Amino acid sequence: MTSMDFSEKNNVRFRLKSARLRLEACGIETAELDARLLLAHILGCAPMDIYLQQDRVLTNNEGEAFDQLLNRRVKREPVSQILGQKEFWSLSFKVTRDVLTPRPDSETLIEVALGRIKDRTAPLRILDLGTGSGCLLLALLSELPRARGIGVDISPAALDVARENAERLGFSDRTTFYESDWTTALNPAEKFDIILSNPPYIALSEQASLPPDVRLYEPEQALYSGEEGLDDYRKLIEQLPGFLQPNGFILFEIGAGQASDLENILRHAGASAVEIFKDLAGLDRCICWKP
Repeated sequence: MTSMDFSEKNNVRFRLKSARLRLEACGIETAELDARLLLAHILGCAPMDIYLQQDRVLTNNEGEAFDQLLNRRVKREPVSQILGQKEFWSLSFKVTRDVLTPRPDSETLIEVALGRIKDRTAPLRILDLGTGSGCLLLALLSELPRARGIGVDISPAALDVARENAERLGFSDRTTFYESDWTTALNPAEKFDIILSNPPYIALSEQASLPPDVRLYEPEQALYSGEEGLDDYRKLIEQLPGFLQPNGFILFEIGAGQASDLENILRHAGASAVEIFKDLAGLDRCICWKP
């Protein structure tokens, strides 16, 4: 092989194209983005800067490292777990197999919460149930300088990730994390201005239809909630009213097609106000309610 042959087959342009084609052949819809993210990680540059390095030739070590990451993605391991991090609300969160990958859809809850807060400098109290990586709680704290929050999760491993994210982002002094099955470990006398949760909401019957990236790699206890996907909502709706300040509100992330059923459950439970909000794709994504 001549040096020219090596350069042509190992430059950024060629390696990105071949990686994209390989990922597309596996049915990965985000093949181009994924290839760019993985290669940028190997080269130590920002993903967009890849386009400025089209003629850069990968060293043998860089090429082998890129191939190793591609092999993991071909097996449908999420990019967030391969890289160990995911951006959410312009913050970088550590991600492992013990937590759900933070998704842009969930930013809807942050937008709704901030839109309902009249004074962002107020000393608000926030409760995040099923905190996982801590992304919802920590994103809110990043916008509310005097707020403090509690994150609850039943998984000790998830709480380790959340605590690390709180420390990395500088919010350790404003956060407390509890291992608990929803509100069991909370002080019944404690009241919160904002309660939010992205609980398990996928029906068990939908398990086989999930993308392998989710089905094989994300924690089952954070995904599934009974035959209809509504079991944990029912538990939370029963438990939460006593923890809310008089002027507070509760936010749930919801799945596709669940808005009507959940609104009916809330109305039947005596909720005084129920609002549904859509994500950027126009899908019902967040329900805001007051007891």
